[in-house]
Amino acid sequence: MCSRRSGRSTAARRARHDRPALIAQLDGYGLTTAEIHYYRPDHPSLLQLYVWQDYDLPPDFPVLFDFLAMWRRQLEAALHSVRIAHDALVGPAELRVADIIRAID
Repeated sequence: MCSRRSGRSTAARRARHDRPALIAQLDGYGLTTAEIHYYRPDHPSLLQLYVWQDYDLPPDFPVLFDFLAMWRRQLEAALHSVRIAHDALVGPAELRVADIIRAID
């Protein structure tokens, strides 16, 4: 499991949730998927999978690590492992200004 933490404030991370997905992507956030394997509280010898998905900022993944911190504080299920996949959907380099002016009939 990754152990890196971001220096960004919690307020800044929460503010990201209030913006549209496109704006978040332009700010560097991308779709992040985490496979969270955890031990079932009622059967500690069994592992279960939880799939989490949100827009997050690599390489520190502050939104994911906030979620995992909440998991440790509030849930009885102990974490086994977390696998992270990230895909930056839109970046500023992909935006182009068109040099065409066309009349709409």
